[in-house]
Amino acid sequence: MAQSNSRKYDLILLGATGYTGRLCAEHITKSLPTDLKWAVSGRSHERLAAVVQEVKSHNPDRLQPAVEATTLSLEDLRLLAQKTRLILNTVGPYYRYSSPVVQACAENGTHYLDVTGESPWVYEMVEKYHAVAKQNGAIIIPEIGLESSPSDLLAWSLATLLKEKLSLNTKEVVASVHEMRSQPSGGSLATILGLSEHYSSREITRSLAPWALSPIAGPKPSRQAPFSTRVFGVRQKPNLGTLTTAITAGPNVAIVQRTWGLLGGPNSYGPNFQYHEYMRAKNWLAGAIIHFATSLALIALAIPPVRWILQYAAHSFYAPGQGASREDADEEAFELRAVAEADEDSPNPRMAMAKFRYDGGIYYLTGVFLAEAAMVLLKDEELTTKLRGGLLTPAMLGQPFIDRLRNAGIVLESRIMPG
Repeated sequence: MAQSNSRKYDLILLGATGYTGRLCAEHITKSLPTDLKWAVSGRSHERLAAVVQEVKSHNPDRLQPAVEATTLSLEDLRLLAQKTRLILNTVGPYYRYSSPVVQACAENGTHYLDVTGESPWVYEMVEKYHAVAKQNGAIIIPEIGLESSPSDLLAWSLATLLKEKLSLNTKEVVASVHEMRSQPSGGSLATILGLSEHYSSREITRSLAPWALSPIAGPKPSRQAPFSTRVFGVRQKPNLGTLTTAITAGPNVAIVQRTWGLLGGPNSYGPNFQYHEYMRAKNWLAGAIIHFATSLALIALAIPPVRWILQYAAHSFYAPGQGASREDADEEAFELRAVAEADEDSPNPRMAMAKFRYDGGIYYLTGVFLAEAAMVLLKDEELTTKLRGGLLTPAMLGQPFIDRLRNAGIVLESRIMPG
């Protein structure tokens, strides 16, 4: 199904009254073309109208969004998808509310972007709707927010750099969350705590298994992880320092591996490619403590009474739809660093390094990801024709996406390391 430019809207922002949705609407208003035909959507017409007034104050001279109130029934969502070229979806938890949104977009050839980090749900959507979306020309990209754009784009940038500059494949990319200053939103807390209730431990484990999201079977590691990593979760890496377990690594690794497969597997990054992600630790002891604390926390989430207590506490801290104040958000920052090793027969293989950094509200950054990726899909006809459709990944948007993020104030750089 070819997408028609005669649709009423270029994009619809679904979930515009939530914390992330409002910030995304703000970025659209401030930064996207003033002639963009767009609408805000959700269940409450009154609350959506308030969002329209709020964003109008940021740029009163631009074309303002229309209001499209809807339920989350499949019938209503099909009608919504038929009105627009693209839907930006911020309605979470995605496993609870957003499966019919993906279905409606896949069936109607409507492009779709979201900012989930729910790997079991993404696995489910790939199984159900990849073929349908591809058949109808709908480009569906989940996890285009903090999970998993930085990780996916750094891996893509490094593999591309090694191939273009040195004509070499990539053997391994090791990434590390170098800095993370942020407060979770109420919606994020609700998602984390509810995921274990919706999916069984088997389903969660299956979705995070090595290469689970890749359409091509991936390679096995050519070398075993160091003893300190296997037992204590700690790893030393030149140029990155002391690394330990990152709770967000699982979803990011799965998306990077899917990109490898979608781009052709051995013919893309290389036949021996591996991706690992950690977070920076002050020292070995701190890293071991973080590793064991993370492991215990994941075990605790699987115990219903513990989960119920945490849900009550989280709701008292931030209800869904709430998040950090503007003043607190301005102090936030995120930096991801990554080192790539070329796949060559040498005791000292050549290396490349990359960095992603943003200073400012992390949930505003999420809105930036959504809006800028939307513009790539709406404006780059050559790319969308090449991609054809299906359940894809952030890095499939390639250099055009990176260029737009840089223009939005994000640092994303890579270089070949000397020596």
